[in-house]
Amino acid sequence: MYTKEEAQALLKKVLSYSKADECEVGLNFRMGGNIRTAQNAVSTAGETDTTNIFVSSTFGKKTGSASINEFDDASLEKVVRRSEELAQLAPENPEHMPLLGPATFKPSATWNADTAAMTPDTRAELIAQSMKATKEAGLVQAGFLENSSGGAAVMNSKGLFAYNKSSDVTFSVTTRNDAGTISGYAARGFTDIKKLDTYGATKIATMKANASKDAKAIEPGKYTVILEPTAGAYMLENMFRFDARSAEEGRSFLSKKGGTRLGDQLMDEKVTIYSDPFDPDLPSATWDRDGLPLEKTYWIEKGVVKNLSYSRYWAEKKGVKPVPGPSNIIMQGGNTSLEEMIASTERGILVSRLWYIRMVDQQSLLLTGLTRDGTFYIENGKIKYPVKNFRFNESPVIMLNNVEALGKPERAISVESYRSYMIPPMKVRDFTFSSLSDAV
Repeated sequence: MYTKEEAQALLKKVLSYSKADECEVGLNFRMGGNIRTAQNAVSTAGETDTTNIFVSSTFGKKTGSASINEFDDASLEKVVRRSEELAQLAPENPEHMPLLGPATFKPSATWNADTAAMTPDTRAELIAQSMKATKEAGLVQAGFLENSSGGAAVMNSKGLFAYNKSSDVTFSVTTRNDAGTISGYAARGFTDIKKLDTYGATKIATMKANASKDAKAIEPGKYTVILEPTAGAYMLENMFRFDARSAEEGRSFLSKKGGTRLGDQLMDEKVTIYSDPFDPDLPSATWDRDGLPLEKTYWIEKGVVKNLSYSRYWAEKKGVKPVPGPSNIIMQGGNTSLEEMIASTERGILVSRLWYIRMVDQQSLLLTGLTRDGTFYIENGKIKYPVKNFRFNESPVIMLNNVEALGKPERAISVESYRSYMIPPMKVRDFTFSSLSDAV
């Protein structure tokens, strides 16, 4: 692990070798460990420790980049020379922007000493608790637990220096019977290891699996659905870029004839989505890759598009201030519990998780994917029986126009992207299931 002072000294040395018009150097370092289970036994375990330096050299509008993981003086100078050679060979970048100068960034809350201090014994104990829950339920599991700690630092020839260190832990588990005919899933991610309860999370996965026995086939169609946070995270993450350029060029759900949807009432007024690097449950770095400071930014507020992200190039071209993209995503919730959502549903589907989501139409953000790991039919306010999985065709934009109730946001992980989000459980009407799936 590099302290701020150590990172600063190392990057200053690398930068001293530069002969380019502009030079940016960066340091990435990460260490951690993992443990994987299959069939109620540990199958693999490992430790990782990686550090590398990257250099970007610019002559005029021509930029070349190189990276290295050797840190003796000769190697550091070699990687600088290599980036300069590549810059001389590169074509001019018409969208090149000059480097930013010095800036001050607020400290982040992404570091947790307890998480960073995790050992193989810590991971083994957490997995043992998970397997205990699986065995108590008479099921088998496949799981993965990983912790990492590390950081990043950037320095450039204009005087900018930024540093951040972080730590986190993630856990996911799938539970099934020996025949593989039932399935349940749970995933958790935290900055603070003390919040991770692998036994409790696995109990939920086993409950889902055992409750999904003898699933019935019901007709696809439009249903009121209750999406648990994990399902909601998968569904929504495809809309979280909020990029102004793609919107203005007509390539986005935020496009409209002659402009963008900025300022439009695009979703139900219960929907508010923002990013906040200082959120205690989902902190992020306080600067972006360009060296711009990150602050709390509303993207959707009460259903209205409030902001679009502008890269420095696109902002200059359009004569506006650059707006960094989301560093994290938090969807504001409501006060309705999952139990209350079920109790208020006359006829609907409880969805534990969505899977294998792919884009059908970029402009409407129409997506297709599957339910899995626990799908249940609700009638007259009660879960009646498990149902076979569905394929869905739905747009998150349309879905967020049909929101009936929201619960308290939870940190949810998408294994499609391995990113975490704060997403509430959602009750949504007229969700489109297009066909049945035999997948478990």
